Amino acid sequence: MNSKPIEQLDHFLMATYRPAEVRFVRGEGTYLFDETGKRYLDFLSGIAVCSLGHAHPAIADALCEQARTLLHVSNLYRNELAPRLAYELDLLIGGGTTEVGGRVFFANSGAEANEAAIKLARAWGGPSKYVVVSTVGSFHGRTLATLHATGQVEKHRPFQPLPEGFRHVAYDDLEALEIRLHDSDVAAVLVEAVQGEAGVIQPSAGYLRGVRKLCDEHGVLLIVDEIQTGLGRTGSWFAFQHEGIVPDIVTVAKALGNGVPIGACWAKPEVAAAFQPGYHGSTFGGQPLAAAAALATLKVMRDEVVTERAVRRGEQLKRQLKDIPGVKDVRGKGLLLAAVLEEGISSTTVADAALKEGLVINAVASEAIRLAPPLLVSEDEVDQACRILTKVLSSISSSDGSVAEELDSGSEQRLSWSERGPGQLPLESGTAGREEIISEETSD
Repeated sequence: MNSKPIEQLDHFLMATYRPAEVRFVRGEGTYLFDETGKRYLDFLSGIAVCSLGHAHPAIADALCEQARTLLHVSNLYRNELAPRLAYELDLLIGGGTTEVGGRVFFANSGAEANEAAIKLARAWGGPSKYVVVSTVGSFHGRTLATLHATGQVEKHRPFQPLPEGFRHVAYDDLEALEIRLHDSDVAAVLVEAVQGEAGVIQPSAGYLRGVRKLCDEHGVLLIVDEIQTGLGRTGSWFAFQHEGIVPDIVTVAKALGNGVPIGACWAKPEVAAAFQPGYHGSTFGGQPLAAAAALATLKVMRDEVVTERAVRRGEQLKRQLKDIPGVKDVRGKGLLLAAVLEEGISSTTVADAALKEGLVINAVASEAIRLAPPLLVSEDEVDQACRILTKVLSSISSSDGSVAEELDSGSEQRLSWSERGPGQLPLESGTAGREEIISEETSD
């Protein structure tokens, strides 16, 4: 191993992320520690990944034991852990106690899980029924297919032309979806229960039930992307369960391994049957080490009843956020929340200032900061985070009354709904203007 100072090695990484001000070297529970030993309260959890906190002993023990036993053999052979994990996921799809009887494909990330779902939908639909309809503002990954499924035109532009077979409609707009589903080439609808990367946008009550009904009426599959919302974060095992539906395909990742890369695509058996040997695969998908971490994660989640914890601590956090001067509103459910800031306050400035005060959050939109702490966060830690945020917003407000946007020219621009241009803005109900949303898709 080379002995060069780490700062001299940073330039060997591709510049795909905004340069960070801190470098974390250790974690414990809800806390992170930088190179100087400074402690930070982590209310982002690696973007809803470390739902049990950092360095959880049960996960660490499971990883150590499995590493000494068997790391990898490839999917040409069976292992003892992947089927057990698939069964546990099937139970959770059914609410925790009921077998649904679905089938699972394991991958290494959320994008790969969604890629599997898209390929499965195409295999199910056949060559004349291949289009996937997703929503404006959505985020489904950064592979070429999942990028086109992502409803953010600004992310598409550097990589044109993108693969064919994707169309977008406004989120939380059943009429727009119904119009699109009259197209005979649609195989599936891909939707998030909550749009996390768009700014934690929660649809109207009944939206997912309406989507399920429309999919049934038009004979297309419903794929629910639960990458960010799944496994207890919104107060149920999966966010679609708040609506009392069962999708045809569900994708999950992030929290599944509590930091160990693993993703999964679950499907009803009659849909999963469209995959035959050789249709899809993954070198590392479902390998023993990742599966051991996931099994240990799910056991702790059950033992700690994280769904109830997310409800209790989420209600506390939402209540206290609403009382902070400078916060206009709070969006989201459970422990996936966004604090919407008063006009003129930059979310990036707030997130940067909070980091200096020892609180990790992120600017998920220009007008909102995202909070997604570990599901095991304590009442005192929620209090502490809100005290820091109160201090930060008070300091910003007292500096000059308002703060202009302070994004570096090379950083990613996050647009609020009011700032999005044609093809990016959720439209009113009805048909007027919808051609602008789909113009990019139909020009492939």
